[in-house]
Amino acid sequence: MTQEMKEQVPGDLRMAGSLWPYLVASAVGLLPFTVFSTFLVPIADETGTSVAAVGGLRGIGGLAALVIGTALAPFVDRVPRGWAVAGSLVLLGASSALGAVGEFLTMTIFCALVGAAIAVLNPALTAAAADRFGSGAAAGRAATLVTATQSLAAVLAAPVIALPALLWGWQGNLLAVAAATLILAPAFLIGGVRGAHDSVTRSDRLGYLASFRALAAVPGVVPLLFVAALRTAAFMGYLAYLAAFYHERFGLSPGQVTLVWSLSGVSFFVGNLLAGRAGAGPGNRLGPETMLRLGLLVALVSMGALYWVSLLPPALVLTALLGASHATVAACVVSLLVRRCGALRGSALSLNAAGMSSGVFAGAALGGLGLGLAGYPGMALAFALLTLTALLISFRVRGASAA
Repeated sequence: MTQEMKEQVPGDLRMAGSLWPYLVASAVGLLPFTVFSTFLVPIADETGTSVAAVGGLRGIGGLAALVIGTALAPFVDRVPRGWAVAGSLVLLGASSALGAVGEFLTMTIFCALVGAAIAVLNPALTAAAADRFGSGAAAGRAATLVTATQSLAAVLAAPVIALPALLWGWQGNLLAVAAATLILAPAFLIGGVRGAHDSVTRSDRLGYLASFRALAAVPGVVPLLFVAALRTAAFMGYLAYLAAFYHERFGLSPGQVTLVWSLSGVSFFVGNLLAGRAGAGPGNRLGPETMLRLGLLVALVSMGALYWVSLLPPALVLTALLGASHATVAACVVSLLVRRCGALRGSALSLNAAGMSSGVFAGAALGGLGLGLAGYPGMALAFALLTLTALLISFRVRGASAA
């Protein structure tokens, strides 16, 4: 039995208790764009511009996340994790306060700065959580617990922020986010992050380009990054047209479609949570590499079937399967990157996040192209080809799970 198999992985509650600042910070990081999307119409009214013009600013945030996430990837491992987390939280708070001004220019800057902040915050938090548990299965489980929290927060954030908005409006929500980030940031500076300094010492010896080369030399990392980007393109593209599909095919009202969104979100959270637990469990004979491929296979079959069904119940089942299978793939990618990359895990997670940002745009564009050329069957083909390509690439991910 290997050392990794012997490793005792703490239970979810025990691990969550030791990681609560990371989990809270990961949830808070989702709130600025959630406020922006939820209150898009009143924000447009406040700025005196159209909904389309303001909504398009969200793309600036995605572009900033892609550029900053890629450019700064090596630096995530060159500074103590606590500094990276605290700095990105402060930037997130400052941008939220700026967004509360309610001018078109300030909203433009808000979207760009929030995208830049989360490009550093999310990989730094995930790597910091993993650092507390070394390099084995427990480290991978800690990382996936952070991503599971983010998926749960994505489901709950909109209804949670709706109630306080009745008291102080969307500007008050952004100011509350700013206050929360400024309260959280000192905790990461004062307490420090155990396990981060070894990573800084090792990665600091590498030059900027050498860091990318060293990361590319880790077995399976490049295929994993491609799988993550392709999977994200397929899933986020599908989500971009989910409401339209259910309305057109089954005649669901906007209120009913929100229930479908909740089903998808909860399925993703449960799949992420369970996949992370299974991948860390010493009794799991499949291993994260096999789980990765099985998740992609289920996603491929479910995607191919969804757009052909004519009854609502099987469509809902397929929607749940898509959420759970994509969550399984996402959890396996994060776990494998953390366990294989060692001192370069922050850089790997940053590139993973940047690749997923590009996948969001690519998925929506390809889905729209397929829809325009051949309706929903064309869309299904576009997303199925993305998933199939990810599945084929996943067979390049072999070997030990730990670096």
